Amino acid sequence: MRPSLFPAFLIALLAAACTGAEATVPATTVAPIEPLTPVTATTAPPTTAPPPTTTSAAPTTTTTTTLPPTVDLELEKVTTITGDISPKSVVANGAGLFFAQNMMYRHTITVYNDEYELVATIPDAVNLSEFGHGDYEDEHRGAPVEAVGTADGEYMYVSNYQMYGEGYRSAGGDGCNLADWDESFVYRIATDTLEIDQVIGVGAVPKFLAITPDDGLVLASNWCSFDLSVIDTEAGKEITRVPLGRHPRGIAVTGDAKTAYVAIMGSRDIAIVDLESFEVDWLRNVGASPRHLILDPTDHHLYATLNGEGTVAVIDLATGTVTDRINSGAAPRSMTISDDGSSLYVVNYNSDTMSKINTITLEVMQQLRVPHHPIGITFDAINREVWVASYSGAITVFRETEPAIP
Repeated sequence: MRPSLFPAFLIALLAAACTGAEATVPATTVAPIEPLTPVTATTAPPTTAPPPTTTSAAPTTTTTTTLPPTVDLELEKVTTITGDISPKSVVANGAGLFFAQNMMYRHTITVYNDEYELVATIPDAVNLSEFGHGDYEDEHRGAPVEAVGTADGEYMYVSNYQMYGEGYRSAGGDGCNLADWDESFVYRIATDTLEIDQVIGVGAVPKFLAITPDDGLVLASNWCSFDLSVIDTEAGKEITRVPLGRHPRGIAVTGDAKTAYVAIMGSRDIAIVDLESFEVDWLRNVGASPRHLILDPTDHHLYATLNGEGTVAVIDLATGTVTDRINSGAAPRSMTISDDGSSLYVVNYNSDTMSKINTITLEVMQQLRVPHHPIGITFDAINREVWVASYSGAITVFRETEPAIP
């Protein structure tokens, strides 16, 4: 049995400008839904690469054929982790560690093991000059948002919404237009020491991160500079930026590491970025304010939460069309998918629930209560667990178990 070492304590929800703004991207001026424009072949490599694949939420999951499909199992609550946290996201590294990004509310990254124990609290303070960024004498603080790990579990990359300290006075916010905003950084954390060992410059207000399955590139969607930072992991630096449009956010990368899909939340579209040429094509008119993206393990279907419509869109990538929309709950936000691809898990921000969806029938099989304002989610393939981060100060852990015998 894995005990929870944390008291039953829930931090009151802090007023968060970035949360409120992102949760209310207006959809009042959106045009009626029209058919999608099919994907052209020039900059969208075929999405038929065989598994294993890397999802944006759990990049190290591997399909396990000896276990029953998750769609035949039931989620049961294991524990609730609390403490001095206000997590924006939680991400499994695929090697028994879980990283919760506590953003500007706590200025920390809290790390847990698979026994639900807190193993480290990593401050977001760094001396930028020590990492080759300016001649600053004082430390700067960040604001951890999202994370992604390498396939071998050796490193985690963490985005910072903004920086605090000398030279940083013009931070963008969730309602930003293009302007001369302060740029920010992605931290690399070594999982053996649980210390920040690299600081990489990116654009303004980086939100979501993704990594290619070969660990060669890390991608950061820059909310306020309207572009995508491409980081070469071997060089430890940004090698290019790809202009995309207003408020890019969620990213999903194909298993062959050739294509990235990026949700453009200030639009109805999803960008298709060729990761060899960095040319951009489009899935047009997917729905109002696409936010988060997940690919299935075969790269045949792309799932997108639509912030402006409150649904999850299912996109057939062979035809470039939306084939269905799922009502998972009020204000679906982040998603993750099981290692076998049969179950999609969605957090519903305004209904304080997490939904498990059958990816074949598109039915909601379970809807489970979680603490107020669930915002982040990850799937751990080792233990077949789903971890849910709630802004109100909790991480809830569920496990896929055998259904009860009638």
